[in-house]
Amino acid sequence: MKFLTVLLASSLLAFLPVSANAASAQEIDAKVNQTLKEFYHHSPAGKELARKAVGVLIFPDVIKAGMGIGGEYGEGALRLGGKTAAYYNVASASIGFQLGAQIKSEVLLFMSQEALDKFRNSDGWEAGVDGSVALATVGAGGQIDSNTVQQPIIGFIFSNKGLMYNLSIEGSKITRIDR
Repeated sequence: MKFLTVLLASSLLAFLPVSANAASAQEIDAKVNQTLKEFYHHSPAGKELARKAVGVLIFPDVIKAGMGIGGEYGEGALRLGGKTAAYYNVASASIGFQLGAQIKSEVLLFMSQEALDKFRNSDGWEAGVDGSVALATVGAGGQIDSNTVQQPIIGFIFSNKGLMYNLSIEGSKITRIDR
């Protein structure tokens, strides 16, 4: 299974620009800052939740590409108290009917210290296995479902056009990287 994951990830890397694989800490931080501005613009309710979160994990550019075999990859930063504490990547692979590419941003809000500690102490954290992520949807008036707000980890997925729906980060592997 591990060989298949490596094979799928390798085929995904063929679709990505070289610069996407080697972003410096400064480049990641600049993209994270811009992504947070966009996130707060698209979701004032998300901004309020982010202020209450004990940690915020931001992936500015998660590139998803596929042609039968697909995958996604992105690099980002964990912010604690508004400052970068560590850098991470997110990756996943899939098999099935798919053709094309898209870029999205992901923001994960850790609402409890316990959820954040479990994430930080893991050696590769998988969404849906190591922790459940409640994806937020914004209803009328910009409000987030009250059940979602009470979850330990809340996720937002968006593009430059706004929040995206019917997407998932289940099965995505998040690993700490050195920058």
